[in-house]
Amino acid sequence: MGQWIEVAAEADVLEGVGFAVEPEGHEIALFSVDGEVFATNNQCTHGLAMLCDGVVEGPYVECPFHQGRFDVRTGACVGGPVTEPVKSWPVKVEAGRVWLDLS
Repeated sequence: MGQWIEVAAEADVLEGVGFAVEPEGHEIALFSVDGEVFATNNQCTHGLAMLCDGVVEGPYVECPFHQGRFDVRTGACVGGPVTEPVKSWPVKVEAGRVWLDLS
C-alpha cells in the first residue's frame, strides 16, 4: 500500500527545472526527465542548498552551492563534494496530477 499524496500538476514540473513542494512538512524537489517525474529530498546532503534551485541537465541536478551532483531518478551521488545520496520518493502521475508515496 502506500500513503499517496497529491502534490502538483504534472504541467508544473518542467524539463530542466526543479519544482519544490512541501507535502506534510517534507521538503521535496520534483524533476521531469524525458517526460517522467521523479522526486528527491530538496535539501542537498552536503549543505543547506535547495536542489530545486540547482542546474538540471538530463537526469542530474547540480547543487547551487558546491556543485555536487545527484541523479534525480535514484538520489545517488554522481559528483563530489557530496558523498551521501538524497532520499528519493516513489512517484505516480494520474490524470495530469503528480502523487508521492510518503510512507
